[in-house]
Amino acid sequence: MTFDFRIFSIMLAFAALVFAPAAEAQNRLGNTELNVPATLMAESQQVKPGQSVTLAFVMEPKPTWHGYWENPGDAGIGMSFDWNLPAGVTAGNPQFPVPDTLLISSIMNYVYKGDYAVLVNLVLSDKVRPGPLPISVKSEWLSCTDEICVPEQDELSITLQVVGNDTPLVLDKRFNGFRAALARPLGSEARFSVSNDRFRLSIPLPANVEIDKPYFFIKEDGIVDYAAPQSFSRDGDRLILETGARGDELDTITGILKIGDHLGFLLTATKGKVAMTGLPLAGDGAKTEGNASLLFLALGGALLGGLLLNLMPCVFPILSLKAISLAKAGGNETEVRRDALAYTAGVVLVATALGAILLGLRASGAAVGWAFQLQDPRIIFVLLALVTAIGLNLAGLFELPNLNFGNKLTKKDGAAGSFWTGALAAFVATPCTGPFMAAALGATIVLPPIAALVIFAGLGVGLALPFLLLAFVPAIRNRLPKPGPWLDSFRKAMAVPMFLTSIGLIWLLGRQIGTDALGLSLIFLLTVSLILWWFGGGQIKGLSRGALTSAAMVVAILGGIIALPGEEAMNSQKLANTSAATLPSEAFSETRLSELRASGQPVFAYFTADWCITCKANEAAAIQRTETADVFAAANVTVLMGDWTRPDPEISRFLEKHGRAGVPLYLYYAPGKEPVILPQILTVATLTDLVTNPV
Repeated sequence: MTFDFRIFSIMLAFAALVFAPAAEAQNRLGNTELNVPATLMAESQQVKPGQSVTLAFVMEPKPTWHGYWENPGDAGIGMSFDWNLPAGVTAGNPQFPVPDTLLISSIMNYVYKGDYAVLVNLVLSDKVRPGPLPISVKSEWLSCTDEICVPEQDELSITLQVVGNDTPLVLDKRFNGFRAALARPLGSEARFSVSNDRFRLSIPLPANVEIDKPYFFIKEDGIVDYAAPQSFSRDGDRLILETGARGDELDTITGILKIGDHLGFLLTATKGKVAMTGLPLAGDGAKTEGNASLLFLALGGALLGGLLLNLMPCVFPILSLKAISLAKAGGNETEVRRDALAYTAGVVLVATALGAILLGLRASGAAVGWAFQLQDPRIIFVLLALVTAIGLNLAGLFELPNLNFGNKLTKKDGAAGSFWTGALAAFVATPCTGPFMAAALGATIVLPPIAALVIFAGLGVGLALPFLLLAFVPAIRNRLPKPGPWLDSFRKAMAVPMFLTSIGLIWLLGRQIGTDALGLSLIFLLTVSLILWWFGGGQIKGLSRGALTSAAMVVAILGGIIALPGEEAMNSQKLANTSAATLPSEAFSETRLSELRASGQPVFAYFTADWCITCKANEAAAIQRTETADVFAAANVTVLMGDWTRPDPEISRFLEKHGRAGVPLYLYYAPGKEPVILPQILTVATLTDLVTNPV
């Protein structure tokens, strides 16, 4: 059917409703003659004075036919009601279920393709006397297929019985299903703006609300271009809609936000400022240029976040290896540039590879996030053995002419050494996330896989950026000191931060597996150190022990991995770690969070991990402080802690709902209000102001 014929059909239907009395005769032949027949039902056949009763117009479209929402969209006619009610009885506004969209020849219709029920509340005055209560209504609606529309109407009636207050009422359970199809009140006011033919709507919606193919149905006409595509994005706990606009005459609008099959929120929005700063929802049909903008912003955040990682304590010890390499080069342009490029290649390759593994695990259904590899104590043990070996090498205990850990200082092996230094730096940098990396890594959840890998690669480039600048900016490179006798002392000094890293990894391993299992693991680590010491002694004597040393190292490391405890023991250790603290907390669960919010309890939820340096710094500086604990206790704030040190699918999914690929994440739930997402760098004032100076 052509576009013009569709419009012509609707115009005829409207004319028939308004001007053709013959239409009434046609449609009074009984429900069996209607294409969308209606039946009037009451939730209770009895009603009491001063109370209300709900009526339902149960609409049952025949196959291929559909009815319309109260705002039919570009075409169609909404349902009307002409009541004939006894004195003392009033009818409320009709309540329509969440509709569907139907796009035909660029015409957007808001319709119901299957059975649906429109609910109306009747309110009785307390002066209504007991006895029969006849109710009748003349209702008109439009019934359509994809090719033709027919105006229909019917006079429906029902007789209720007014009874005394002591009479028990019997309710029709079918009304539970009717109400389930209605949109739920949002409870918080939304904002909208119209500018440059674009309509934007900011909806306060917690990030933990499941959303599937959202769509906004507006009740008022003349504001939104119904046929224009709707794109959605996330800005914390606000859902942002952008679509085409037709006008801006209204200051207040109402409508339904559909979030799933027959699920939606009834909302009211007032005119205001709406900023488009969110992350597109996966599968919401966001435009390609929107994804491009997100990619650009996320890539900038990844570059800046990677640059700041060079200042983090988990990365700095590894950078000491690169510092030694630069000192050895002494400003030699060829060597410095070669090593910088090799270092960058190692960083970018590992960062991208970790990102690819992360995306692959997510695609397979695993609930994992950034720094997932440090949730496995076996990885921690191998990393501990490696870092300890590097520290012993820097201290001069031995040399590895055939194996390059990124600290080989000979010119021949410089490029390979720089590559592996970069690889190691990227591997250990993942737990150090800063304020610029949260949004960047969160974008990888919603971007296509190729674009997400670009973000991970950008993180690597940012991490390597200082050495690239040093290599390719002569003014900086010329300041490098010349090689000399001081170099050997500098190398030994750089062993100190490496040993400090080993101590940190030992602490982390103990938190994951417990002190008993840690002791056994350290025995194997000591064995590794003794093997390397024996190897170094052979080097001094000119003996070749390379093959035997390599075999012994493999056996020692495998033995340490085997000695690690099983899942049950590690879960017990996780419980033991939740001991008394300055700010007591409960273990996080979405069920517990829902219970607390339903009871009106203020809640502070934070998500941390023992390997997350930013998390631990915030806990020491702001969370686990007496000032914070006192204010929270006075305000009766319940604290929920999500420990992500070990894999936890529930926490992983919760983080992903909030657009985060990893920890930390801090949320404050004030009673009756939407949650506030706090910054990744906390202070005591940041937390206490939530309670003492609520927004």
